[in-house]
Amino acid sequence: MLAGFNLLLWTTHLTDDLLGQCAAIKAAGYDGVEVPVFEGDPAHYASLARKLDDLGLRRTAVGVVQSPEANPMAAEARHRQAGVDHLNWMVDCCAALGAEVLCGPFHQPLATFSGTGPTGQELAHLAEAHRAMAAHAEGSGVALSVEPLNRFECYALNTLEQSSDLVAAVGAEGYGCLFDTFHANIEEKDVGAAIHAAGSAINHVHFSENDRGTPGAGHVDFAEASAALKAVGYDGWIVIEAFGQALPDLAAATRVWRPLFGHEDEVVAAGIDVIRRNWG
Repeated sequence: MLAGFNLLLWTTHLTDDLLGQCAAIKAAGYDGVEVPVFEGDPAHYASLARKLDDLGLRRTAVGVVQSPEANPMAAEARHRQAGVDHLNWMVDCCAALGAEVLCGPFHQPLATFSGTGPTGQELAHLAEAHRAMAAHAEGSGVALSVEPLNRFECYALNTLEQSSDLVAAVGAEGYGCLFDTFHANIEEKDVGAAIHAAGSAINHVHFSENDRGTPGAGHVDFAEASAALKAVGYDGWIVIEAFGQALPDLAAATRVWRPLFGHEDEVVAAGIDVIRRNWG
């Protein structure tokens, strides 16, 4: 198991200004950082790779579908192609970064709804786009992990069952789905059973508290999730994900209307403690 920390607590675009915080994450006991890939080019991420190597930090990455005009499950072929182009750009940036996993809700634009669940045609378009993304990622060293979100943030993928069905439909090596304790706390009737059912389809994990604040300070059962993940043979990254009010746009997107912790350092320290206590 590898312990990581998601940098969205501070930024949507990593620059040299945050390398000191990355060093503090390493000093706290983490193996790596999860880098947002929302903008920039491969050259920027290649430069970051060298600097993070110097700090002894491995990398995963997180990306999203940012626009309805670049939507991999859109009805219009031009929007689906723009979506695939965006997905492939993320893969290229992650390859330059040396990221081992690219995760996130890269299946639909955030907070965009149709008024119903996903149609069979939308899911077919999504599988086709993600097969193309997986083909582009082949040989890059970047695994792909699509993230189901709760029903208040998206409509295409809300549960591990839906996500593992997509993994089977895509049928590509290195393509799996992400288990996130925050979203599972809302959507899964039985978290342990959902993990057991998804099994090897899970290739990345986020530990996030029920209020998205300090891990271990809420009611998420990290012990149950850890036991189920171990039982299905998971031995990949456990990444701490939390959100605060430092970035107004991201705070609005994640509905963080009130302080969830005293200081970011509290989240870093609590996160590695939660991982160690529940994973060993």
